[in-house]
Amino acid sequence: MAFHYELRFGGVGGQGSLTAGTIIAHAAVFHTDYYATQVPTYTSQVRGGAAKADIIISDEPIVFPESTNVDFFLSTHQKAYDAYKGDLKEGAYVLVDSGLVTVPDEDAKKYKVYEYPLVHTAKYEIGNVVTMNILAVGICIGLTEVLPVDVVRETVKEEVPPAFIDMNMKAFDMGLEVGRKFKQEGPTKK
Repeated sequence: MAFHYELRFGGVGGQGSLTAGTIIAHAAVFHTDYYATQVPTYTSQVRGGAAKADIIISDEPIVFPESTNVDFFLSTHQKAYDAYKGDLKEGAYVLVDSGLVTVPDEDAKKYKVYEYPLVHTAKYEIGNVVTMNILAVGICIGLTEVLPVDVVRETVKEEVPPAFIDMNMKAFDMGLEVGRKFKQEGPTKK
């Protein structure tokens, strides 16, 4: 059977959801034999408006680039969660910032929900809130194993400014460990 995986990174403008999606898509296209698309969606409100990046990774050419059966969804804002959860497939991985998004109990019955303080961790443990998107990418890769770790790590190094590589590598590696722990222990919201 063909490999086809759909990811959605959602938040509000300025949180880095589109950058996170770009990193995943670039890793697939430039460092593997997969095909990938990345389709950003954002409102006219540049900062604070709901935004998302849909990524499809496949081992076959992608004819229709719109995500309609999402396997993984990251949301770092309630507005984005509420707006973009509609295309999630049953049993999808859902990662939310535990300080910013509340997942309804009925959704926790349909999806594998993981709550983690992304913004707080980026700001206080890594040292810069802008690393939150790379922390989320690490969790995504650790949890889903959708792409090889070394491929994504290399892409992060290519995509972030040289002065911030070390900080972003710390964020990625921390996220990777969190994602692996989540995969082993199961959803945090049941």
